[in-house]
Amino acid sequence: MSDARLDEFKFSHDEENAIDVNHRVAVAIIGTGWIAEAHIEEYLKMPDVDVVALADLVPGKAAAFAKKYGVENARIYQSDVELLEAEKNLDAVSICTYNCQHAACAIHALERGINVMLEKPFTVTLEEALEVMKAEKKSGKLLTIGFQPRMGENMKMIKKIVESGELGKIYYLQAGGGRRKGIPTPFGTTFIEKETGGIGAVGDIGSYSLDMLLNAVGYPKPLTVTGYTSSYFGTNPDYYKGHPEYASLFGVDDFAAAFVRLEGDIILDFRISWAMHMDTAGDALILGTKGGLRIPSTECWNGEFDKPLTVYKEVAGEQISYEIPLIQDSQDVSLFYKKLRSFIDAVKNGGKAPVPSSQIIYNQAIIDGICRSAKEGHEVEIEIPEI
Repeated sequence: MSDARLDEFKFSHDEENAIDVNHRVAVAIIGTGWIAEAHIEEYLKMPDVDVVALADLVPGKAAAFAKKYGVENARIYQSDVELLEAEKNLDAVSICTYNCQHAACAIHALERGINVMLEKPFTVTLEEALEVMKAEKKSGKLLTIGFQPRMGENMKMIKKIVESGELGKIYYLQAGGGRRKGIPTPFGTTFIEKETGGIGAVGDIGSYSLDMLLNAVGYPKPLTVTGYTSSYFGTNPDYYKGHPEYASLFGVDDFAAAFVRLEGDIILDFRISWAMHMDTAGDALILGTKGGLRIPSTECWNGEFDKPLTVYKEVAGEQISYEIPLIQDSQDVSLFYKKLRSFIDAVKNGGKAPVPSSQIIYNQAIIDGICRSAKEGHEVEIEIPEI
C-alpha cells in the first residue's frame, strides 16, 4: 500500500455537531465513586447538560461529591429509588454503582421512563442482563452501555479493516493484553468483594477486550464456552502492601481464560488478568482467509493504543505486512466525553443507543459462560432467549 494511501488514515475527519444549548438535558448520577468522577467532569463541559441530582448509599458521599465538583445545587439522595421517585423532570441517568447494583438501578430508572447510561460491565449475570433488557423494551427508553473505547478513531479502524474485506472471512480471534500487577484496590474494595463486584477481571477489563473484537466482526452470537478463572494473587496477603486484610475480602477472579465458539464458524481464544507473572498475555489478533490483523497489547483495552495496527497478507506469492498509521483525532476531547456526548445527543434527538444492549448481551453471555464453565468444570452451552 502506498505512503500516500496510508497517510489518508492518519487523521479523523469527524466533525462535532453544533450543540443546541436551549434544549437542555437534566441528568442524575447514581453512585458517586471513582468512575462517577469521569462522568461529571465530562458532563460539566457540556453547555446543554444540567447535573440536577446525585445519589449514593454512603451517607455524606454524594454531598461531598457535589461540593468537590461545584454542583452544590444538585439534590442529594441516599438511594436510586429515592432519587427516581422524587425527580419528576429527569431526562437521563448515569449509573456508576458497583457491579452488583447495575441491574437493579437500570431497571428502576427504565421503569420510571428515564434514559440510561449504564457503566460496564452490563451486569454480573446473564439473567440480570435479560431482566434489564425486558425493562428497556417495555419502557421504550434509551439504554446504552459504557464502552468508551468504541469512540476511539483507532478502535474504529479495526472494524473498518474487517468490514472492508481486506482480511477475508474471519475465523479466529485472540484476546491478549492484561495487567501484570493491577488489582484495583486503590479505589476501595468494592471491585474485589463478591457482594459488590460480583465478577472480577473478566467483567472489569475483560468486557473491554471482548467488545473490541466482537464489535469488529459484527457481534456474532456465542454458542459454547469452556472457561477458567483463578484468584491466586487476590487471595494472597503478600500481594497487598500495607493491606493484607484485602486478601480475606477477595471473592472474585483476578485471571480468566476461555475458548469460545461463535456463530459463523469463528473461534475466540480469550484471556485477561488483573495480576500475573507476565507483562502481557499477548497482542490481540484477528485472522481471516485473506489476511491477519495484529492489535497492539494494552493493559486493559479501555482506551486508545500507542502503537499502529499491522496487517499481514500474501501478495503475488510474497508474504508482506504493512502498518496502519495511528489516527490523530481532530477533536481535542476525551473518549469519555465522546461516550457521554453520543448518549446525550441520542437522548435529545431520539437516536439509537450508541452501544446497544442487543450487542452487549452477547458480551455478557460470554462472561457468564466463562464463570459457569469454570465453576462446573466443563464446556457450557450459551442460551439467550428472545426478549
